[in-house]
Amino acid sequence: MSPEPTTPAQPDGSEGGHEPSHGPVDQPRGDHTPRTTETDDMTTPQNPEEPELDLVIPDDISSLLSPSSDPELAVLVTQIAGAEPLAAACSLAQLEIDAVPTEIGALAVLRDLSGDAPQRAAAAVSTLVKGVPLILLTRRGEQLSATRWQDGVEGDVLAPGLVLGGAPEELEDLVTGQTTVAELSGVVPSSGISRWKAMRLLTSTARKARKK
Repeated sequence: MSPEPTTPAQPDGSEGGHEPSHGPVDQPRGDHTPRTTETDDMTTPQNPEEPELDLVIPDDISSLLSPSSDPELAVLVTQIAGAEPLAAACSLAQLEIDAVPTEIGALAVLRDLSGDAPQRAAAAVSTLVKGVPLILLTRRGEQLSATRWQDGVEGDVLAPGLVLGGAPEELEDLVTGQTTVAELSGVVPSSGISRWKAMRLLTSTARKARKK
């Protein structure tokens, strides 16, 4: 007796005579490269051979936008004869300065350069030395500015070139950065003069000026 014929299996595993399933077909699994999405295109470098730059963006970039408003140097150019009397006057005014002697008058190199400290120092010293003008000279980078002060009041803005034209060598060297206060001789810091000593020095100086 001959065996009954069998129906060959279909590719989808169903037997002949049945319609194939039209449901969703699973994608084949294997080592296939996934699709590149728009996000991938944005994060993937155009040239993989280019080295990535290690960039660090600071939180505060205000210092990159404009230079600091505080000067690098502030000097009071006075007609006071002698560094010690100038240091004494600044000591009474509670100013931290280094008094530098010159042939035409002592210089007060200010230690506090923040905010309006240079202007307050000029007002204080010019108030103590009434009737005698002084000049506040400041430097910010390569920019110089000069202002006249008298009796605690700010006066005219002066051309720095004219001020430096007849300036002593010590002032020129300080402004141009060729020297520092520590390298100058005869410097008297106001912090080394007590209030009592400052009053005695100023009284003695005033008496000598009256005798002349």
